[in-house]
Amino acid sequence: MAGQLARSRRLETQQQEQSRAKWTTSLTKILAALMVDQVHKGNKHNNLFNKKAWKYICDEFYKKTGLKWDKEQLKNRYSVLRRQYTIVKSILDQSDFSWDEATGSITANDEIWAEYIKKHPDAETVKTGGCSIFKELCTIFSEPSTNGKHEYFAASKGEHTYTTPCPEPLNTHQEESSSESQDEEDANDLQTVQPTTPTAISTRKRGRKGIDDAIADAIFEMASASKMRAAAIEQQIARFSMADCIRDLDLMQGVDQQLYFAALELFDKPNAREIFLSLKKDKRLTWLRRKCAVASN
Repeated sequence: MAGQLARSRRLETQQQEQSRAKWTTSLTKILAALMVDQVHKGNKHNNLFNKKAWKYICDEFYKKTGLKWDKEQLKNRYSVLRRQYTIVKSILDQSDFSWDEATGSITANDEIWAEYIKKHPDAETVKTGGCSIFKELCTIFSEPSTNGKHEYFAASKGEHTYTTPCPEPLNTHQEESSSESQDEEDANDLQTVQPTTPTAISTRKRGRKGIDDAIADAIFEMASASKMRAAAIEQQIARFSMADCIRDLDLMQGVDQQLYFAALELFDKPNAREIFLSLKKDKRLTWLRRKCAVASN
């Protein structure tokens, strides 16, 4: 009886460990390749994979890795990759940086790196680790109209060149475009002309012009407020996201498997994520061990 109970507990522990995704470079490359395949098959619309695509990605990921991770776990990694793409693209938009497709490294002299990292701390991980799948990320996060079809070739000195520039992800702007379109429709509905006599027409034109100007000003203010609100929400989410915590956790030294999974549970709390990302990197491991030990007790 005791032996059966122990085996049952071991099986439950193994299932729990498998349910928590611990990503490696090879696993990330497999996921990226599956997503690229679905982009080329047209299963990504409005910058989002459809249900058919996610089912295929989940099924094929299990066949290739033996890991039965669900859609939410793969979508969390998708969010991490989108953040990585944004960081790398911003770096490569600077003329002083170049990407070597063969090695995945991003090169520039030390002074330029130091100055850039001072303004963009997130770039430090890219400086050391590079981005071997940047070509795939451009395909995954490209505009729907291009369907991810970017042309690359390696220059003689290892610099990257592409004929269609990789854009920023579009999902942060969809709400703004929707609200602006609605504003335009409302303005068109209000612009009604009912002429009678020439005097009445002249008077109404002057009055309508004043109304139209007021409507235009109101629409402009609404659109500006919508953009500011969307930007503020995105900035708040991006500052202390689960994806950023996982990324930094993966780069830390001295984190065993037990501490890693305990940290993931701790990151469910927004305050914990904020503290972790705000701490200096040499203090994060000590803080994690203390917090996870307290939670365990």
